[in-house]
Amino acid sequence: MGILTTLHLIGAFATLIIIMCIGVYSGKKVKSTSDFISGGHRSGSMLVAGTIIGTLVGGSSTIGTAQLAYTYGLSAWWFTIGAGLGCLILGLCFTKPLRRSNCNTIQQIITLEYGPNSGIITSILASFGILLNIVAQILSANALLTSMFGLSNVESAIISIIIMSCYVIFGGVLGTGILGAIKLILIYISVFFGAIVALKLGGGFEEFYISLEHSQYFNIFSRGIGVDAGAGFSVILGVLSTQTYVQAILSGKNDEAARKGALISSFLIPPIGIGGILIGMYMRINFPSIESSQAFPLFIINNVPPLLGGVILATLLLALVGTGSGMALGFGTIITNDIYKIYFNKNASDKKELIITRSVIFISLIISAILTLENTKSTILTWGFMSMGLRATVLIVPMIGALFFKGSIDKTFSILSSILGFISFLFWELFINAYVDSLVVGIIFSIFTAVIGILYNKKHIKNKKLY
Repeated sequence: MGILTTLHLIGAFATLIIIMCIGVYSGKKVKSTSDFISGGHRSGSMLVAGTIIGTLVGGSSTIGTAQLAYTYGLSAWWFTIGAGLGCLILGLCFTKPLRRSNCNTIQQIITLEYGPNSGIITSILASFGILLNIVAQILSANALLTSMFGLSNVESAIISIIIMSCYVIFGGVLGTGILGAIKLILIYISVFFGAIVALKLGGGFEEFYISLEHSQYFNIFSRGIGVDAGAGFSVILGVLSTQTYVQAILSGKNDEAARKGALISSFLIPPIGIGGILIGMYMRINFPSIESSQAFPLFIINNVPPLLGGVILATLLLALVGTGSGMALGFGTIITNDIYKIYFNKNASDKKELIITRSVIFISLIISAILTLENTKSTILTWGFMSMGLRATVLIVPMIGALFFKGSIDKTFSILSSILGFISFLFWELFINAYVDSLVVGIIFSIFTAVIGILYNKKHIKNKKLY
């Protein structure tokens, strides 16, 4: 464990208190479920970008990237590269169709096209992917808080879900957007200052290149093309099929603000990965025996001036808290809109709906903490990639069909595409997991099923015309 000084603690606690006060203050602006879920559709481009970045750039992009870079080097960049490309496609291709759908969730879009059964099935299956991403953030919190205070995994998990609850339960999209914009500034300062210090202390990039094995640490496909390219692809599709980022697009005051927010995110996210990679490489060269998940926080504690180091450590905590709480917000919105309001209380009052959403968010955080405690030694980015891939295999094919190819896929085959994509993804991930990312397998099954659904639908329509 690194040695924390009084200045570290002052910098960290001052940053956390300020951010949490802003989160509570933003909650005062939430007067309705619409404010909570979509910010009242009044966010400008920077607030849209803040919501996206505030959720996408979390423990996986910072602590998780440094952890993977500690072992594999440049291939750790795939998460932030994929995130940037996903935001680019989201802004250029999906903004108008999403906003024209007049829906609050991806499941509502799918339900309108394929019927209520498709909505409930995709809601349940996609929710597993959201929980996996929250697990990645709590794992990051464990690494950070253990490095700082030597806390146990249970203590770290409890602290992280308390902070996540304060972050999102009060403010919803308004809270995550405002805090996300602030967090972006702090993350850039943290990551790039850390990268500069790492390069300076390590003797420059040339010294890194000499000290590390080239084929492993300077090869963007060091884990294999199928694994690394598949991981990047899973993040791209995961961004497009994640409720939280769709909510950010819907929160924009108009199409242009929503589109610009996504494009700003696509430009700002990929460079963040570089900083984490350089820090991970430096720690591998100089501290080859530490726990890989602690590479980033230990670097900050030992090599950055204490007061600024405290601010950076608090920023890392906020990064993972923002992502975890943003995922929980998406989970709460899906469960409330697509399950509770449809099957339990169709006439729920706005106040009741808001209470249910906030309650589901808190429950999702507790479930994720329990899952984390069962997998404390796993790699953070593994959960991040798996979460993105699982959501994509369930949602991306029926979502694209509903937005761009209305009436083309038979309803039954649309549901089957989600189910078979989900099953094949998990089977490959749990029992094979070799050479090719599980997402690729899941998407192939999902697309193949949808194509059969298109052919069946055409034949069915043709037969109806004949008779």
